Amino acid sequence: METALTRLVGVEHPIVQTGMGWVAGPRLVSATANAGALGILASATMGVDQLRRAVREVASRTDAPFGVNLRADAGDARERVRIIIDEGVRVASFALAPSRELITELRDAGVVVIPSIGARRHAEKVAAWGADAVIVQGGEGGGHTGDVATTVLLPQVVDAVDIPVIAAGGFHDGRGLAAALAYGAAGIAMGTRFLLTSDSTVPAAVKAKYLAATVKDVTVTTAVDGLPHRMLRTEFVNSLERAGRTRALVHAVRRASGFRKLSGLSWAAMIRDGLAMKHGKDLSWSQALLAANTPMLLRASMVEGRTDLGVMASGQVAGLIEDLPSCAELVERVMSDAMGVLRGLVPPSRPFP
Repeated sequence: METALTRLVGVEHPIVQTGMGWVAGPRLVSATANAGALGILASATMGVDQLRRAVREVASRTDAPFGVNLRADAGDARERVRIIIDEGVRVASFALAPSRELITELRDAGVVVIPSIGARRHAEKVAAWGADAVIVQGGEGGGHTGDVATTVLLPQVVDAVDIPVIAAGGFHDGRGLAAALAYGAAGIAMGTRFLLTSDSTVPAAVKAKYLAATVKDVTVTTAVDGLPHRMLRTEFVNSLERAGRTRALVHAVRRASGFRKLSGLSWAAMIRDGLAMKHGKDLSWSQALLAANTPMLLRASMVEGRTDLGVMASGQVAGLIEDLPSCAELVERVMSDAMGVLRGLVPPSRPFP
């Protein structure tokens, strides 16, 4: 299926695997790329040297295009951009809007720039700055999210910009892809659905908790870092919501120390990143610290399997997922089902091409 997305980045299928911290590593990204979709490597949980090694590992596993997700507000963002350019990565995606200067630097080097946005005005801004496409995540999506549903946000953005729009939030099958195309999107992006594949390195016990979850078991909380964060509801999440400010600060400092050791960041760099997250937001210092080390809360679950000590970011769609296919099986199923849906919408006298 050819769309503006497949033409832009050179993949076979209009499907994107999002850059999930501790989840979207070389194994998952290369499996997605080899399945003909666009895999996005998560870099926020990696040091700079780790990122370069991870990019090279993906490149050794696949000849297909792939991307790297960056935090635009990170103190070392430019250094990471340099790695993407030097290593010949096809796509740079951003969780927050990158600056006009970063977009220009990447595009001048031939890198496709695809920011993720959650509001029409943000899409208009990055489009005006030269972004090649945008990923539009509705409130159903996992992790940090907004409160506008994909079915409302997506057509708004499609009508507002002249660049390809990729729909995210609530997608897991071919029916969703067909619906997104009908709205005018050039493809779909999925996180939770790719997390729940056999190629994902998330521990089996954690995957089992996702598979057992119902739609009502996926909640939005501000207890982690003061921002709306969609995840599975667990007793640990309940404890964060019950914790007072002093207790939250103690836990935040402890986890920040752990993340500092893992990431190799200095305390000064972590404080700088915390200030960047706090800027313009009504966050307490404990929340800002938690924001800076939220990766540790995710790592506890996604790497160590300690769901009693970590959080499990999740889209609402987790309540609809019941199996663990390989990336190749998933992509083939989504495309086959989407084509079936689209053919079924066309009268027999006018066969779908």
